[in-house]
Amino acid sequence: MTAGAFLSIAVIHLLAAMSPGPSFVVCIRTAITEGFRTSVALAVGFGLGAVLWASAALAGLALLFELVPSLFTALKLIGGAFLVWIGIQMWRHAKEPLDMAQDGLARMTPRRALRYGFLTFAANPKPAVFFGAVFVGLVPADAPIPALAGLIAVIFLNETLWYILVARLFSLSRPRSLYLRAKAWIDRCFGTLMGIFGLKIALG
Repeated sequence: MTAGAFLSIAVIHLLAAMSPGPSFVVCIRTAITEGFRTSVALAVGFGLGAVLWASAALAGLALLFELVPSLFTALKLIGGAFLVWIGIQMWRHAKEPLDMAQDGLARMTPRRALRYGFLTFAANPKPAVFFGAVFVGLVPADAPIPALAGLIAVIFLNETLWYILVARLFSLSRPRSLYLRAKAWIDRCFGTLMGIFGLKIALG
């Protein structure tokens, strides 16, 4: 694999990671309501989810989706339903006040946040198709294992570091205070967005 191809994949993925989606919505809300430390664990979960789909694409899952479209449809329906469920929960609890702890807003443990981040990312099988399309054009069939491992590592870092940056920005005191003043409306907006993303994944 040439250095140019490696860099191209890294840049393409970073731009894709920065585009708004379900992970972005979850990250913002978690940063505001749970604090920076918990959001870092969430970001690591997103990174692991990206590794899952990138590894699956390298293993040929994207090709399997083409050969067995019903498998991809089933995964989309399951993942979309999961995101819609998250959106419904946001709506249901929109009016509930936050439990304010002495040390901030942290209620979710880092382990739970990591698992939540991973499941949120894994609920969308479309990254496997994205990675498959990118890899087909830029990763040679005889690419050495170290190069592939380095590629997976860069994808993990891209996803994780981007969402850590997002978490840092939205865990500051001003975004939190704005959220607390309009919690019900913001949660409903986030819930609606999650529902839309879920339906888009399931039906798209």
